[in-house]
Amino acid sequence: MRLARKWMILVPVCALGCALFAYVLCAAPLFCGADSYELYYGTSSAHIRISHDPVRDKLLLPDVKGECARYAGNRYEELKERFSARLVFEEEVGDTHSYYLYSPRLAGGVLLREGRVNLHIAVRGERTAVGTPLIFGGF
Repeated sequence: MRLARKWMILVPVCALGCALFAYVLCAAPLFCGADSYELYYGTSSAHIRISHDPVRDKLLLPDVKGECARYAGNRYEELKERFSARLVFEEEVGDTHSYYLYSPRLAGGVLLREGRVNLHIAVRGERTAVGTPLIFGGF
């Protein structure tokens, strides 16, 4: 009888712990070590929050739809490899080269002219911005 009581307590506690771990894991930022970080939330790109603590903000902000990080240097190849992404199309506007990619490791995406995109990398000089599903706002 004592064993049954222990299991009645242990199973729900373990289930709650697993659910909490999964929630925190899903809320972890996708991009690490960036110079700056932005979170997109709500129903439009007008809802952008510059974050100094993306882990906390991603956990606490309602309905985070996307993320953007900015790095020093050209990080295109590194990021493409990290997310096992394939190039959908690229474009150059002014001095910014944008790569639109699809990664099976990322959820969702948006349908653009050449196909589904869920990773956007823009390189200008020695700076890289990366966003999912797209980079909103200026470089």
